[in-house]
Amino acid sequence: MTPKFNSIYFKRRHDSSLAGHPGQEKTLKLVKWDSYWPGMTQFINSYVSSFQQCSRNKNTYHKKFGLLKPLLIPNGPWICLSMDFITQLPLSNSLESILVIVDRFSKMAVFVPKVSAITSLVLAHLFIKNIFPKNVLPSSIVSDRGSLFVSSFWTNLCQKLKISRDLSTSYHSETDGQT
Repeated sequence: MTPKFNSIYFKRRHDSSLAGHPGQEKTLKLVKWDSYWPGMTQFINSYVSSFQQCSRNKNTYHKKFGLLKPLLIPNGPWICLSMDFITQLPLSNSLESILVIVDRFSKMAVFVPKVSAITSLVLAHLFIKNIFPKNVLPSSIVSDRGSLFVSSFWTNLCQKLKISRDLSTSYHSETDGQT
């Protein structure tokens, strides 16, 4: 078989909707059924592994995902909080974002206007200034995985204050449905 014929013949065995885009082993078996050419195995393996549609539709074989862990139900006000930022707001008095802190028990929310670029030290200051007047130190805070919430300063502060941090799953905003 000529290389050009090999390619045309092979595409009918692999690319057609009737063939179903089989993997390397099955494609090799189908082609070997009625043809052979030198370098056939390497050609088929190379073609199938580089075929875009196959790699896009390929099943992933990974460990099963773990069970969902629901958030604990708070047993009092200001014990379990949820925090996030609302960003990219229109500029108002040089402030363009809001820190939102929600009590998961009472659903009461605190909205703290702020500039968009702050440090974890400023976040800690805003948190202490707006939550400590409630006379309660929370036992847990639910937040996304934003850089401020995973910073070493914020992590250490929460450890020192014995506040557990519950970080939401990446790209699953429904974890933190309160804020």
